[in-house]
Amino acid sequence: MENLLTRDNLQKWAPLLVLFALVLFFSIANPNFLSMRNFARISILSTPALMIGVGVTFIILMGSIDLSMEGAVAVCAVLFATMFTALGGSLAGWGWLAIPGALFVGALFGLINGLVHVGLKIPSFMASLSMGFVGIGLSLLITGGDRIRVEDPLFRSLLTYRLGGFPVMVYVALAALLIAGFIQGQTKIGRNFYAVGGGEDLAHASGLNVPRVRIIGFVIAGIFYALGAMLAVAQIGIAETVTGRNLMFVSITSVVVGGTALWGGAGGVWNTLVGVLIVNVIGNGMVVMGLPSYVQDGVLGLLVIIAVYLSTDRRSLSFVK
Repeated sequence: MENLLTRDNLQKWAPLLVLFALVLFFSIANPNFLSMRNFARISILSTPALMIGVGVTFIILMGSIDLSMEGAVAVCAVLFATMFTALGGSLAGWGWLAIPGALFVGALFGLINGLVHVGLKIPSFMASLSMGFVGIGLSLLITGGDRIRVEDPLFRSLLTYRLGGFPVMVYVALAALLIAGFIQGQTKIGRNFYAVGGGEDLAHASGLNVPRVRIIGFVIAGIFYALGAMLAVAQIGIAETVTGRNLMFVSITSVVVGGTALWGGAGGVWNTLVGVLIVNVIGNGMVVMGLPSYVQDGVLGLLVIIAVYLSTDRRSLSFVK
């Protein structure tokens, strides 16, 4: 029994236990919470955030941080909608080319983000925050402040067509999550992310090209940001400068609450899935209970503080940076 209650086991399983406890609590508070319709609503809200969260997980695993996702999502969303419209506005025609086009834009955005961070030796939080503002400005320049509507029924079927009670976009997100899990656990670059996060000096000493690994991490993150942007457009049928609004807070909160260490080397995309569900269950549960949104924000803020506190070994820290 004592072996089961070790610090490592508690840290590993705590997010999942918190998720189950939240579902139980909200189910008791309001029986409507357990309905299939409500679970579908939670899954729809979770899909873009999950893709953004998966992307930033790769960055955090390396011990870096990425604050550019709102700008990346905005520019990917408006360029996807622009290309989609210019190519006929239908997936049945040439509009499908906008999908790889948007993924390329995301990868390019991530590449520039990584080059600014690594090449100019600027701390990742500052380099990415600046790139986020660049992305917002670029999306505003493209749209002129207007909305771009994407009304193709086939594309919108990602939201409207359901399998087993859940929309197709949920299955798309799960497929992307499986790919991310494969990258993380079954590829050399995935293992390198952990190596860099576990100790950059040691990674250097073992012959690892750390700058190259970091840049690849930002490129992969950018691709997932683009996928999240397209799913966000599929949700509402509109691309605009504010498409990525609030996704930075939600995604990083999800990563931290899910159990991925901010200093790198521990956690992963499956933790992020649990974290995204925790965040969205809290939001949905409070809505079902009729609580105002500022209460939700306060609870999430406290949850982040608690998660970071419980996951930090303060005995190994002489001071907090």
